[in-house]
Amino acid sequence: MKSKFHTTKIALFLATLLIISSLAFVGCGSKKAADEEAISDYDGSAHPEIEITMEDGGVIDVELDADTAPITVTNFIKLAKEGFYDGLTFHRVINGFMIQGGDPMGTGSGGSDETIKGEFSENGVDNDISHERGVISMARSQSADSASSQFFIVHEDSTFLDGQYAAFGHVTKGMEEVDKIAEVETDDSDKPTTDVIIKSIKVLKE
Repeated sequence: MKSKFHTTKIALFLATLLIISSLAFVGCGSKKAADEEAISDYDGSAHPEIEITMEDGGVIDVELDADTAPITVTNFIKLAKEGFYDGLTFHRVINGFMIQGGDPMGTGSGGSDETIKGEFSENGVDNDISHERGVISMARSQSADSASSQFFIVHEDSTFLDGQYAAFGHVTKGMEEVDKIAEVETDDSDKPTTDVIIKSIKVLKE
């Protein structure tokens, strides 16, 4: 049965709270904070490009914004180049809101070995990327600096997230694939009943 969270703005807000609660793992003792100065010293393109290829052949092209979110972009590119995302899933899907992936456990409770600074205004960082359809952003727990590897792509405008999550780019091609994923059958916890597998995330332009 598909999620019922997409029917009203209030429901979407509740879904936002679920992003937070499902990521309470991040920032625990088993993880360490990345070296903020080192990771923010980004020396690549201001607008690197990545390609998300799905197991079924679908492709989502994304342009990242290192001018706005250099720490987030550097972390994401590092993980992509390491092959971290290859074979993972979009483990949480809410039609009309977002599709969320990047968890090696596939449960919403996993991440990489490091956490990064949250690059959004409520955390003292100037980030003017609005959470409109097609924007990519980082999931996190209640802690502002708890983002790790989990990310989400906004399916429909969700600007109430602005200032609270680190948006760091936008889809340039393949929104039809995002739409397709958003429409998959999910259980009561918004997990697809059939795994939606990311074959690879490749850096096309760094």
